[in-house]
Amino acid sequence: MTASLEQLRRCHFAVDLGAARTRVYVKGAGLVVDQPSVAAVNTRTGALIAVGDFAEKMTGRTPDYIRVVRPVSGGTVVDIEMAQRMLRHLLGDKVRRSLRRKPILRAAACTPHDADPLAQRAAIETLVGLGARRVELVDTLIAAAVGCGLPVERPEATMVLVCGAAATQVAVLSLGSIVNAVRIPVGGEAVDHAIVQHLRHQHELMLPSQSVRPLQLALSGNGLTASGPASTEIHGRDVATGLARSVQVDTAAVRDAIQTPLTAVLDGIGKVLRDCPPDLVADLADRGIMMVGGSALLPGFDQMLRQATGMPVHIAERPEVCAVEGLGAMLEGRIEPLALDPITD
Repeated sequence: MTASLEQLRRCHFAVDLGAARTRVYVKGAGLVVDQPSVAAVNTRTGALIAVGDFAEKMTGRTPDYIRVVRPVSGGTVVDIEMAQRMLRHLLGDKVRRSLRRKPILRAAACTPHDADPLAQRAAIETLVGLGARRVELVDTLIAAAVGCGLPVERPEATMVLVCGAAATQVAVLSLGSIVNAVRIPVGGEAVDHAIVQHLRHQHELMLPSQSVRPLQLALSGNGLTASGPASTEIHGRDVATGLARSVQVDTAAVRDAIQTPLTAVLDGIGKVLRDCPPDLVADLADRGIMMVGGSALLPGFDQMLRQATGMPVHIAERPEVCAVEGLGAMLEGRIEPLALDPITD
């Protein structure tokens, strides 16, 4: 953990800036923002037209002078000014006024595991632009583990799998710290892209860029499992004619198409386990893997991991908000640190 629990207790609000969604937790008020990390801008005037859900609905449906942008990519802020403008509008005047009343406004933010100094600096500057005088950074893996109720402060191994939109992070935690972790550049977006490419090559069908996630259409029912539906109907645009067309897609072929990105996740889990001390791996054989993040809800993904690793696999109760809820628990002082005082002779 980059920041201590004592430092986090002094913070007034926490932000989880994700590639897919932005979430803000305000101390004493709870989760106040949970919106897509999207903004729509008028390129002629530079004015911000929409943010969040409404801006996401505009994707692929705007005239030339309106541009839909995502200021966060892979968990890293790539456009600081736009991220600040987006956060101001998402928070609203009422919340911003209450935060401005604090004499020294402190904030906390999630950062991906092994984020480089430039990415950390971008997160800090984004919140400084909102008026924060001090920003504490917390590893997303620690925040997610705390948010889903794992006993991270105990001398016991816990394994958390953070399934994000742009990347997947795997870690083994013990005594409140990361023993071993790896970040895999494969997430829910890679799985969606694999499905889109499969439909384009095999059925000459182009899907809408958004509106309905192609994943939810192609993997309805039990999804990745063989007991799911044999076929499903997909609506899209014909590559050759440009006309609307519907096709019956074999879900077994879709399962094969997404094996490549999901195999990368399995390789990452294997790497983390290989580099862990045997005592911790023995703990994990009983406790298993806890899945958090929006992509953890991918139908059948947990069953696939269970079969590949032979370990118990659990999905958190609300996997998509675990990281920001973990930050909130630290802000509210609901986490007690394990005291490791030096022994005096």
